Amino acid sequence: MIYLQLIWSYLKIGLFGFGGGYAMLSLIEKEIVGPGWISEQMFTDIVAISQMTPGPIGINSATYIGYVAPGETDPAFAGPVWGILGSLLCTLVVILPSFLLVAKLSRFITRHHESDVIKGIFAGLRPVVVGLIASAALLLMNGDNFGTQSPDIIKSVIICAAAFCAVMFTKIHPILVIILAGVAGWILY
Repeated sequence: MIYLQLIWSYLKIGLFGFGGGYAMLSLIEKEIVGPGWISEQMFTDIVAISQMTPGPIGINSATYIGYVAPGETDPAFAGPVWGILGSLLCTLVVILPSFLLVAKLSRFITRHHESDVIKGIFAGLRPVVVGLIASAALLLMNGDNFGTQSPDIIKSVIICAAAFCAVMFTKIHPILVIILAGVAGWILY
């Protein structure tokens, strides 16, 4: 049944998704797109929607994927009741491991935060998180996001570079950059 598969996948994502939503993206993609529950195009749309809505990207994507995946895999589960059930299950399962780990380990880490072992663990996790975030960036640099025709790729790279420069080198608010990029996409495409 799709719900048990979703629970198992999001349990793995919740357990091994260190570094936040962007670091989770490659794991989410392998667990959700890999079995064919949703398409690569739908995955990139989910990432975009999760970026624009309040809340962590991992939880937002779990809620959305939990809603659409049952109906995408079996037409018998296409109704809103089945989607809401999938949303609730995926959202709860993705946060459960983190909640339990933080509840159990927070006292231990607070007590031993000066320990060389704890410092070593966190020093080892930092580069992994950076690598996972870089992996997510490369994962999203695909034809669904940048187009497959040369003029589309050029337009997309220009919008991407302009947004990057605006955020990195000016004091323009990121929300304004998102709105301006949407207007530029509407005009150019």
